[in-house]
Amino acid sequence: MAQIAPTVSHSFTMRVSLPNKPGMLAKVLNAIAELKGDPGAIDVVSATREIKVRDITVAAHDDEHAQAMIEKVRSLHGIEVINVSDRVFLMHLGGKIHIQNKIPLTTRDALSMAYTPGVARVCQAIAADKHKANTLTIKHNSVAVISDGSAVLGLGNIGPEAALPVMEGKAMLFKEFADIDAYPICLQTQDPDEIVLAVRWIATGFGGINLEDISAPRCFDIEQRLKSELDVPVFHDDQHGTAIVVLAATLNALKIVKKKLARIKIVIAGAGAAGVACTKILMAAGARNIIVCDRKGAIGRKRLPKLDPSKTWLAENTNPGNLAGNISEILRGANLFIGVSGPGIVTARDIKRMGKDAIVFALANPTPEIMPEQAEPYVRIIATGRSDYANQINNVLAFPGVFRGALDARASDINEAMKVAAAKAIAESISPDELSEEYIVPSIFNKQVTRRVARAVEAAAHASGVARRKH
Repeated sequence: MAQIAPTVSHSFTMRVSLPNKPGMLAKVLNAIAELKGDPGAIDVVSATREIKVRDITVAAHDDEHAQAMIEKVRSLHGIEVINVSDRVFLMHLGGKIHIQNKIPLTTRDALSMAYTPGVARVCQAIAADKHKANTLTIKHNSVAVISDGSAVLGLGNIGPEAALPVMEGKAMLFKEFADIDAYPICLQTQDPDEIVLAVRWIATGFGGINLEDISAPRCFDIEQRLKSELDVPVFHDDQHGTAIVVLAATLNALKIVKKKLARIKIVIAGAGAAGVACTKILMAAGARNIIVCDRKGAIGRKRLPKLDPSKTWLAENTNPGNLAGNISEILRGANLFIGVSGPGIVTARDIKRMGKDAIVFALANPTPEIMPEQAEPYVRIIATGRSDYANQINNVLAFPGVFRGALDARASDINEAMKVAAAKAIAESISPDELSEEYIVPSIFNKQVTRRVARAVEAAAHASGVARRKH
């Protein structure tokens, strides 16, 4: 098996005390190198004639690898490990976001206008015309990030408390990339009726609702009900954000291998929220041969009627050859594999069986369906959902711009036309001269992408009749 590269997501800082003489730091670095760790910053904390204390930052490929390196350093004669800090946990201490006032309350006049008595006039204006809440409150630029903790990343049903760090991170991304104020709201229920009610009751204060990490098939029903009951856009990012970026990456990857979407065999692992949404958007774009696999193998008409509604739709609308078998069998001769399931479900041998110039999108997080190091010898293009590899298919390329455009248009919905427009805007953010096997999606730090997506989505909202703000 290929060696998995160290990553910043498993990085730590060791504070070590060393005799202050030549060669001691080299001993520590050699110990780390023997275990294939990746040392980074090395800082001197304090020094005397006898002792030098250093902070050494190291990246590992998992927690066991990190612990092995720490123990190796501890075993070195004359060297003391004073303490070890996990850099990821340090970043999360106290939470990652906070609320900040736009207006300083430093005088009586400011207080009287921002709060009582002056605020009463604004309240009366909104009471007379509720639409004024869009211009006179934070509503016009706010999104609720809603989760029940039932399908968090690749971790599964870990509950609302454990989902909070992810929702905080989502709020950070909204603010950083689209200047949208987002609020993490994790609900202590996994009952669809209660979730719908909870979101309905709080929707007054938000210009949009972003559903996050809610398991399938409940997420489909929850989204559809909220879309029909609320007058603000509702967007399940695990479905549509993923699908938008997958379509963008597919369009660019096919340019490189010079193949047509309608003529390729696509295999999707995972029939949950993302799998269904990817299927639908790819079909809308022209794909004709998609086979979706769940834990039992290919979904097709042979498995009817013992399927839930979302899988029934897949059985009736995909797998034109009505193939049966496990993922390994179905991958034979495939041109594009899209993994939106879980870690390690396909092997290098499976990938080797794919067609010429194979494209692999292994998107499970934090551990993909197959690690790039394992698949690389057999594919033309590979992408993951991780930030430490090339071609990160990350929803942050889509959802900030999608919501920015929807809020700017004051849209009542985020419809298919807006999603397709977003995908094309992402794909076209890479010029033909820039496009390559390791660059099929733009960098998430290219803020021009968000602006392009927002403009495309806003235009599509107006064109499709869901915008409520005039150009």
